[in-house]
Amino acid sequence: MCKYHGTHRHKIEDCRQLREEVNRVLVDPGSSANIIRSKVVKQLGLQDQIVPASRVLNGFNMASETTRGEIILPISIAGTMQSTRFHVIEGDMRYNALLGGSWIHNMRAVPSTLHQMIKFQTEEGVKTLHGEQHAAKDMFAIEEAVPILKPLTSETSTSKGK
Repeated sequence: MCKYHGTHRHKIEDCRQLREEVNRVLVDPGSSANIIRSKVVKQLGLQDQIVPASRVLNGFNMASETTRGEIILPISIAGTMQSTRFHVIEGDMRYNALLGGSWIHNMRAVPSTLHQMIKFQTEEGVKTLHGEQHAAKDMFAIEEAVPILKPLTSETSTSKGK
């Protein structure tokens, strides 16, 4: 049954519309959790699939976020389908979902942050998935320009003292 469409015509794993629904996904080898925004789950119409589970997730800057619960979603990458458990958070992120170390491990994938790509084995051989460099740059671009003040020179500081 497709819980996205609420029909028995196809399985949720085969749902093409759901596959294309979520974009801006970050693969983060440094994260121990798979995370998805509550807003995304709501847009998918799958709020009723969230299993309540309150956990505290800590970020690299020691900011903490309490999860709303967990949801299992099918993730299809380059023809490889995997059911993935996500922690659902209310907080805002620059991306809609984060695939962490557990997903990378289960996929038996090898990520390269230097080359912005990930490789993994499939039945057809090794697949390479390239990140979108332009999107990554836009995602982490500085939004506000901060003016740089001119440092005081010895000439300016002595004239002010007289």
